[in-house]
This record gives sequence, C-alpha cells and structure tokens, in this order.
Amino acid sequence: MRLGRLAGAVGAALMTCALFTAPAAAGEAGADAPRLPEPGGDHAIGMVTLHLTDEDRADPWVPDERRELMVSLWYPAAAPSDTPSPYMTAEESRMYLEADGIPLPPGVLSTVVTHSTVGAEPLRARGGRPLVVLSPGFGMPRATLTGLAEELAARGYVVAGIGHNHEANGITFPDGHTTGCAVCDDPDYARVGDVRAADVSFVLDELGTYGRLVDPRRVAMVGHSAGGFSTIPAVLSDRRVTAAVNMDGNFRWPNDIPVDRPVLMLGKPSHAPGGPDATWDETWGELTGWKRWLTVEGMEHLSFSDVAPLAAQLGIPMQDLDGARCDAITRAYVTAFVDRHLRGRYAPLLDGPSARYPEVAFHRP
Repeated sequence: MRLGRLAGAVGAALMTCALFTAPAAAGEAGADAPRLPEPGGDHAIGMVTLHLTDEDRADPWVPDERRELMVSLWYPAAAPSDTPSPYMTAEESRMYLEADGIPLPPGVLSTVVTHSTVGAEPLRARGGRPLVVLSPGFGMPRATLTGLAEELAARGYVVAGIGHNHEANGITFPDGHTTGCAVCDDPDYARVGDVRAADVSFVLDELGTYGRLVDPRRVAMVGHSAGGFSTIPAVLSDRRVTAAVNMDGNFRWPNDIPVDRPVLMLGKPSHAPGGPDATWDETWGELTGWKRWLTVEGMEHLSFSDVAPLAAQLGIPMQDLDGARCDAITRAYVTAFVDRHLRGRYAPLLDGPSARYPEVAFHRP
C-alpha cells in the first residue's frame, strides 16, 4: 500500500493511507447550482479522500494491476475547514452522464454543493465512532451516496464510501487519470459480489489502523443496487460487518447460506414479496437474525441515491415521488437501522408503519 499522511486534521491516526483531495470544479458554484439536501444531525462534517492499494491482490478485472480503491471518508468534525468538499471531478461527471445517456451539461455534477469540508479537525469519541461502509450501484461513482454519508456523519458516524475500481463510470485518481467501467458491458454479478466483499475487508483492515477514530466492533455495510447485493457476501465473509442494508439490489449471491446478523431490505414497490425478483423472497428465508423487508411507493431503482434529489433540481425527475421526499425516506430508515444496531438505540420507525412515512410498506411473509 502507498504510504502517506492525511494533512493536519486526521494526522497520525491515518499515517498508512494516502490522501487525495479531488480538484474542485472550475469556478464557484452559482446560486442555481444543484445542492444536496441539508443533513439533519448536529455535527459539522469533515471529509477526506483516501487512495488505497492492496499490494497482495491483483485487480480482478485488470489483472496486470494491483487492486486500487478510492475511498471517501466522512466524519463528525469539531468545526468546518475553509474548503468545501467537491462532489465529483469534472471528468467523473462527464463519464457518468455520458455512460447513462443523461442529457445534461457534462460537468454539471462537479458543481453540486455539499455540506462537508475537506480535512476538518475530527471530533473524537472515547472508544471510537461506529463505522458505516457505503457501496454504490454498478457503474455509479461513490459520490452518488454522498447525501446519505453526510446525514450519517452529521449524526456521529464515520462513513467510508468505496469507489470500486473498474466498476464505475468515473473514478479519478491522485495522478489525475480517471478510470471507467471496464466490466459494465458484460458483468459477472456473482463475481462482483465476491470482489466487493474483498474490497470491504481490505478497507476495514486499513481503517482499523486508526481505532481511535473508528470502533471496529461496530461496523455496518449499506449498499445500493450492486452495493446492496454485495452486503450478503460481505457479511458472510467478514465477521466485522455486524449489520447490513440492501437498497434495491437484486441479490446475486447463492441464497442458501443462513445470515445471522441484522439485515434491512429496502426497495421499490416491485421488490414486494412475490414480485418479479424472486431473490428477495429466497434471501428473506435465509435471514435468521433481526430482519425487516420494506418497500416504498413511488420510488424507482435510482431513487435510493442522490440521483433522486439532484435529478429533480435539474429538471429530469426519475420517479413519481418527489426527489427530496425519496431522499428523506432513505435517510430516515437507514439512520434508524444503524442507530438500532450499532448504537443500541430504540428506533420505533422500524417497528411498523409510520404516519410520517405512509409511502413505506412493511412486509413480514
């Protein structure tokens, strides 16, 4: 792994990780620039970007390379720094929008306004803070889960968003080059689950070198789409992952192995019991620990990411439900889940239907 030092704020606690601060978009974001919704927690939010190289593992998609990851790390901060956190680089924005055929100016996502600042002094907690690992959808940059990450960090969590190299349309590295999705045209989804589970274990190894910031006994994985179905292989292969959330991912893993840790399945309406994706019914039967199965009326596959609120602001809504409402529901239920299972807090939102969120249906087949 490449050695480095996180400047100032996180300091010696991150001595084994290389820092990369993504370049900001050219010019200042205008008043009409798209903005992530405000987080609801009480803490200021710091963000740093880590470049990690697993020298012991060849990249599964490009075997002549070592496995390299870009990881965004959000955390509660004592006070903001003077540098707003970028959302994406201009090249990440261009590659993602072009790959998905989204009719927007190519660099527009590099202007998105976030609510974190680069390298802010971390607000430490005795024994370290609980960690949430985020894994994005297949082909999607890790930035697409930034809103959820900031929500959790503002509420006291450390959050690691993993950029799985060659599985996203746009990952910018410290030397300025940006990789695309090498396997999107012919994905082996079961292998993707294996690879992402190995990526999560490697990131936990690296983040475990600074236990003063992170409590390694309290780790959850939350994923969208491919990141969601990858939670099962991650849980089965690494006991450090103590709880998991799948946000609308078709389970691409053999569903005949019992999973004894808490799992939340959160999906669009077609992911209800008996729906067209039988893997949700199959997986539900193998969950032997705490579990919930929820679907949200009016949401679609991308609604569980930043795409929902940003697309609404950019004039291309992606689902029937308002984008900001989609975002609020996702944040509320994921926060309730990790509060319950990483902090032991009572979370009545998970006990049954709520008048605050009538769109959310509970399924207990």
